Amino acid sequence: MNKESFFPATAMPDPDWWHALWPDPSGVLQKLGFSEGMRAIDLCCGDGHFTAPMSALLGGDVYGVDLDIEMLQRAKNRIKEACVPPCTFIEGDARNLHMMVPQKVDIVLIANTFHGVPVQTELSKGVAGALKKNGRFVVVNWHMRPREETTVLGQPRGPRTEMRMTPEDTRIVVEPAGYELMETVELPPYHYGAVFQLMA
Repeated sequence: MNKESFFPATAMPDPDWWHALWPDPSGVLQKLGFSEGMRAIDLCCGDGHFTAPMSALLGGDVYGVDLDIEMLQRAKNRIKEACVPPCTFIEGDARNLHMMVPQKVDIVLIANTFHGVPVQTELSKGVAGALKKNGRFVVVNWHMRPREETTVLGQPRGPRTEMRMTPEDTRIVVEPAGYELMETVELPPYHYGAVFQLMA
């Protein structure tokens, strides 16, 4: 896959600091409203750090979508190693989500990637096409703090300061795609989750 086609500043980070930042991905998912019986998509799933616990929590019925074939293979390996229900992995552009997933889902997660999406409202529309009525779109973003203040394992981490989005920034670009912001969930130390409900 041509790296130029990836969203800016959204490459999968070093596993060591990623795990230090997100030591309990299952707990994060529960805080964001994921629960057993839901059908879900982990959008821009990377190496499956959230996909595997999502499958365990929901009991399967999870799609992992990413542009990067290498990352998808890592995610598949993680699912096998974790001995969780199998997931369906799809290689493709997140902006075409509604055309890639064969059945509508209850909830879609995009974590640590939305800041790099060039046309965020268009992506949100694509997600809407993959959701059931009243489905949820969950956007996990870095808080708007200077990058030098968001350290993990002693080093500044995350996107450039100017790329970061406040919860209000996120609401402004997502709601025009047919959503209403339900809640903003704090995800210490540096993130929040904006939970939107599809209104159409």
